[in-house]
Amino acid sequence: MQVITREQLIEKAVSLLAANTVSCVLGWSRGEFDYDVSPAVFRSEEEVRRNFVWNDFCGANMSKYLISKASGVDGKILVFLKPCDTYSFNQLLTEHKFDREKVYVVAVPCDGMADFRLIKKVCGEGIISIDSEDAILKVKTLYSDSPISVPLTDVLAERCKNCKSKKHVAYDELLGEDGNVLESGRFDEVKKLEAMTAEERFEFWQNELSRCIRCNACRDVCPACTCEKCVFNNPSSGVENKAAANSFEEKLFHIIRAFHVAGRCTDCGECSRVCPQNIPLHLLNRKFIKDINEFYGEYQAGEEIGLRAPLTDYTTEDIEPCEIFHRRDTDA
Repeated sequence: MQVITREQLIEKAVSLLAANTVSCVLGWSRGEFDYDVSPAVFRSEEEVRRNFVWNDFCGANMSKYLISKASGVDGKILVFLKPCDTYSFNQLLTEHKFDREKVYVVAVPCDGMADFRLIKKVCGEGIISIDSEDAILKVKTLYSDSPISVPLTDVLAERCKNCKSKKHVAYDELLGEDGNVLESGRFDEVKKLEAMTAEERFEFWQNELSRCIRCNACRDVCPACTCEKCVFNNPSSGVENKAAANSFEEKLFHIIRAFHVAGRCTDCGECSRVCPQNIPLHLLNRKFIKDINEFYGEYQAGEEIGLRAPLTDYTTEDIEPCEIFHRRDTDA
């Protein structure tokens, strides 16, 4: 796949701004460190050239930010989307979350993003800078005399190791070459969980979810979590954001969220990416995706604008609960 450079993205953004095709740019902004990259809106050529970033840490799915940003600008907003981002983009359009006419999409090929947590496992603490060349990361730390070379493939984010597609499903303009839908092992870990006994699965999730600090990062970054009023922010609900009072409450938030996004989750992996406790939240969503595929036929949220999830359409051919329970008893 053709490698797209930061300079190419900057020149594309500057040219579209100069031609008044767009009035601002939604992209990735430079932070204090090379790996500290955040979404930002750029409104001038100067801002773009000074702060725009495209590197191995631009994992943020920009589609979520269009909900608040696209409606608040005069003219169009330019957004750079990776292949996985475009599925969320389509899903949000299906749900009428923003005006397509207000957005100009430039599709950017992606060979995967690095997981900084994995880099720390290899290189240790005190990372000062990270440079990349030919898919090799050069990591400088406070405790090493020379940069440590780390192959990008060794520290890819989990969602990138199990990428479902290198193909963009939405764009106005494509930079480089488009890829294809991939056969990946993204359901392998789900199958391992399914092979466990009920007690083993409960113990697994009890261990994982007990680390949750209810920071709401997974909810806030998720493209499928777009409710204007969340039940977990409602003081009358009894489950508003607070420390867990008992062992069930610490799981309730994630159980409800998983059901909330069922059939709408595009498996972008943002929930696990931002979790400060490293909880594999994507596995909950992938279990739902796998079940929907098996019970209703292959379905990929966001593949097409207007595509309705199987859970939103009732037909007389829908699987009955008794059949689901029978299959599970048979498998056990």
